Amino acid sequence: ASFASDDLAEKGAKVYKKCKACHMVGENAKNKVGPQLNNIIGRKAGSLEGYKFSRAMEAKGDEGLVWTDETLRAYLAAPRKFVPKTKMAFSGLRKDSDLDAIIAYLKTYSE
Repeated sequence: ASFASDDLAEKGAKVYKKCKACHMVGENAKNKVGPQLNNIIGRKAGSLEGYKFSRAMEAKGDEGLVWTDETLRAYLAAPRKFVPKTKMAFSGLRKDSDLDAIIAYLKTYSE
């Protein structure tokens, strides 16, 4: 990883504070109100075993939605616009810099 992406991931750790009431990452991460986010990059939407997703999220996964930098960015910017009827109550991250940072941070927990 480059120095710049390390800095971005560090900033992402701060942005993640907005997520951690509902989501866990890292060792021993469990599903809470929201699914744990380890290995989110490359995961089919609505497919994490042991978590009850909204029908809307499962349907998106069945349609072929996979979490990539681009799809996560679109979802995290406006969750209810990207997946209408999602269970996620979070309204979205407004700043591109926060989106870049949270994705860099989540990548540190993806293989």
